[in-house]
Amino acid sequence: MTGTPPGTPDPPAGHRTIEQILAGARRRLRRLGPDEAGRAIRAGALLVDIRPAAQRAAQGEVPGALVVERNVLEWRFDPASAARLPQASGYELHVIVMCSEGYTSSLAAASLQDLGLRNATDLAGGFRAWAAAGLPVQPART
Repeated sequence: MTGTPPGTPDPPAGHRTIEQILAGARRRLRRLGPDEAGRAIRAGALLVDIRPAAQRAAQGEVPGALVVERNVLEWRFDPASAARLPQASGYELHVIVMCSEGYTSSLAAASLQDLGLRNATDLAGGFRAWAAAGLPVQPART
């Protein structure tokens, strides 16, 4: 997307567009395609599904993925947080964040890197790319 829609107020000094923020997040990540992510998971990486319940119900799920909705991700994976999950075992944890198409997951993985999880990354293309690659998918749990 380029240009500013008509009627948009002048942005404040130093603002960044979401496209700029996304590009900056992705520069920090070593994003994984579906096949590479599958190999990393078999080697011990943790696949984290941050899609909301409605998307999981409509699209299905990846067997074995840990579901942690986006709004609590940082609290659940910060090793210093009292609200962390047992899987948040330390700063070296290899986390692969998955959303529906691979946009929100890039921002989320960069946020985990900000917490010190330097091996956090995301699944390029998200769940849709995973399913299109013919990797395991199951109907959503009810």
